[in-house]
Formats: sequence, C-alpha cells, structure tokens
Amino acid sequence: MHLGFNTGQPLRVLVAGASRGIGRALVLRLLQSSDVVQVFAVARNWSQDMPDDARLICLNADLTDELAVQSLADRVAGQCGQLDMLINTVGFLHEPGGQQPEKSIRQLSLTALLQSMTINAAVPALLAKAFLPLLRGKHRCIFASLSARVGSIGDNRLGGWYAYRASKAAQNMLMRSFAVEWQRLNANSICLLLHPGTTNTELSAPFQANVPEGKLFTTDFVAERLLAVMAQRSPADSGQFFAWDGQPIPW
Repeated sequence: MHLGFNTGQPLRVLVAGASRGIGRALVLRLLQSSDVVQVFAVARNWSQDMPDDARLICLNADLTDELAVQSLADRVAGQCGQLDMLINTVGFLHEPGGQQPEKSIRQLSLTALLQSMTINAAVPALLAKAFLPLLRGKHRCIFASLSARVGSIGDNRLGGWYAYRASKAAQNMLMRSFAVEWQRLNANSICLLLHPGTTNTELSAPFQANVPEGKLFTTDFVAERLLAVMAQRSPADSGQFFAWDGQPIPW
C-alpha cells in the first residue's frame, strides 16, 4: 500500500478515534505498510482487541478535554520527534435514547448544538493546536479529519440535521484556517477534510434504509479509499475538502 511518501521512509502516524469503525480500519490498513514504524491509536474507551504488533501504541484520552489533549501530545512527543500523519475520525451524530438529527428547527436545542460543536469541530482544532510542534518542519506531513458532505453549505438542498451540519461546516472553517497557518510553518504540509461516504458503522446505522444499493461501504473499503486520496494529494491541495473517491466537495 503506497501512502504517498518516499518508499522506505519511516512513518509515524496517529489515529484519533481508533477503537472502532473507520478509525480501527485505518489502523489495520496502516499496519500493513512496512514503512509505518509507529501507529499511535487513540480512543476514549477500547471496545475491541487490537492487533499484537510492536509498532502499535494504544493510548486513552478524552479528546473533548483540552488538558487531556495536551497531555496526549506530550506523551506522543516523548516517543517520537515528529509525526508524518495525523488522522482524526472522531465524530458525533446521535445517541440512543438521546440526541437525534433534527428534522425541523423546532427540534433544535442549545445542548445539541454545543455537544455537536465540541466533538465535531473543537476536537480536530484542539488536536491541531496540541500536536503542532510534531507537525512543523520540512517533511511531508498530512493532517486529515473526517468531515461530511452534509457539512457543505453549497450542497445543502434538503435542510435539517442542524447541529450536525453546522458542526461539520465549523470544522471545515477551523481546518481551513489551520491549513493557512500550518503552511507557513511547514511548506510540505497537507491539511485535508475528507468525506468517507455512508459507511456501515454505529453512526450511520439508524439511517441506512434509504441508502442506494452499492453506496453503503464497509469500513475497510473506506479506509483504503481515504488513504489513497491522502496519498494523491500535494501541498497545493492543503485546506481542501474531498470525498472518498477523490472528488472535491464545495464549501
């Protein structure tokens, strides 16, 4: 599997939200590459066993806690001098018996907005802030965070899903701003927003009934496609929003 770096270059990668779903699939894919020498897999709770691989370092952290994110960055910095990839897969859409996507603005609440904004927008920004010392330099470096097509303002023709849409749009703006700043500190930096498509995970499970045939993807397929999209990108693409198939998505 080609990750877009020079063959034989030792790669150090961090995956946030790595215990299940797309995050776990990305970890498994990355461990298939002999160029990857360290994978820092981060989760709040570990619900599944992970491979027995000396390159894999599993870490616990509450990424909605700013001090915990900084502590995590300090722990990683103690084990490596730089990161080559940081991939954020943390996201929130609904919870059983609790917050659900709004069908009408009458269903919107401040609590829902704050929870969605914290997890979907603040977490990737806090990761960028805390890990910036490991992302600076002159090396090719990718910071990728999962967004969603419904976070596109230009593509919004159906309305609804207020908190989720707004939080993903906010993430896009935060990461776009980070991309501008980061390129001043590392000319080979590539900050990407990525839409994985509808993936067969707990997040999408209640909303799969109307997904067209062939458009519900496995986590392994999505992980392979997202890594391929990252491999194809250059610093000229930094701050852009791409789908799993490499096609750009309007803001």
